[in-house]
Amino acid sequence: MDSILSFLNACPGAVSQGIIWGIMGVGVFITFKVLDYADLTVDSSLCTGGAVSAMLIGLGMHPVLTLLFAMIAGMLAGAVTGLLHTKLEIPAILSGILTQLALYSVNLRIMGRANVSLLGQPTMITLLDIPHAILIGALVAVVMIGVLYWFFGTEIGCAVRATGDNENMARAMGVNTDTMKVLGLTISNGMVGLAGALLAQYQGYSDVQSGRGAIVIGLASVIIGEVLIGKRANFAVRMASIIVGSIVYYVI
Repeated sequence: MDSILSFLNACPGAVSQGIIWGIMGVGVFITFKVLDYADLTVDSSLCTGGAVSAMLIGLGMHPVLTLLFAMIAGMLAGAVTGLLHTKLEIPAILSGILTQLALYSVNLRIMGRANVSLLGQPTMITLLDIPHAILIGALVAVVMIGVLYWFFGTEIGCAVRATGDNENMARAMGVNTDTMKVLGLTISNGMVGLAGALLAQYQGYSDVQSGRGAIVIGLASVIIGEVLIGKRANFAVRMASIIVGSIVYYVI
């Protein structure tokens, strides 16, 4: 009986973290499933988003506004990976590893030390109770999925998807596949940076090691979501299933 009560008490916190990591999982989904690109940048771009958000909050910026800058920082990291791959012709996995390693030093430079505490600072999540944290994470996830669903229905979004499905055919149809790869990686890591900012605000600190193993959690969320929902579902439903998969991962 005690174990059941402990499990139920832990569920709200697991759901909160599951939603935040699920947002990161959507970023992983864009590269691994949509773009068919093995990107390992996320292990460090998650920390980059958290570091930027934490430092800007410390400087007095509104917590919501820091999410935008965290997303931009993640997008820049993804763009670097894309340029390393497309312009310097470095293999996909290696380009992600190079950016990931470089970001470790960049993250230390941003924070000035290994970790930054947000104790006593106004944040979106840490000063609220768990139900509000769940609602905030769910709201951000819904808005993000809506925007991505709209984008991938546009001509440019379809070009990104076509590049992942069949790069040779997309190139034959006049699509600049290199540009689409850079764009896809930029969007993906932007989502990861956003998740990193939310995670830092939820935990109350940003740490240079916070992104280690993020790719494993992201892939697990994608796989669990596909098992629960299926691969042939609507694109928006597939992205939503990743959030569900991440919640299941953390609850279990």
